[in-house]
Amino acid sequence: MIPRKGTLPMAETTEAPSQKNPLVALLLVLNILAMGTIAFFQYRFMQLESQRPDLTMLLKEKDAPPTDAEAAGEQKTGDVVKKENLLPLEMFTVNLAQGDGPRRYARMEAVLKMSDDAKAAEFEARKPQIRDTIISILNTKRPEDLLKKEGKQYLKEELKAAINAFLVDGKVEDVYYIGFQIN
Repeated sequence: MIPRKGTLPMAETTEAPSQKNPLVALLLVLNILAMGTIAFFQYRFMQLESQRPDLTMLLKEKDAPPTDAEAAGEQKTGDVVKKENLLPLEMFTVNLAQGDGPRRYARMEAVLKMSDDAKAAEFEARKPQIRDTIISILNTKRPEDLLKKEGKQYLKEELKAAINAFLVDGKVEDVYYIGFQIN
């Protein structure tokens, strides 16, 4: 039907469907809630970080002269590791035992925690013997053994026992890995 001149076309009686989707509105609300939650936890984390003591302050307190209470004989409770009890070892690069695949090697950097009665002079004198023992033990290990958490823990115990076998003054109480890589 053609409309006449000067008249408007007939309006349709059905209404066009709405362009708004309830799923989009729901996703928008969920997104806003998620962003608010993340912002809240970030704010709480930053508050906790601002209350945490600075590492440099802790080191200064540790190196400070003892207070009157400590000088009187009172000792702090807890296991405190003294800096002089930690003896670093240089990095080791050692071939591992041959497995089914290609030749593999391990790189290890460790620190030994010595007992209070250990002497640094003995450690320095026995350093070549300690390094040789660690290299010999690592040469017998396969990569599969060292890749497991239990394998690394067993290696620590094995190293402690082997090193303590020839130390006269003091003993190794623990071994800390600073770097451990297997290629």
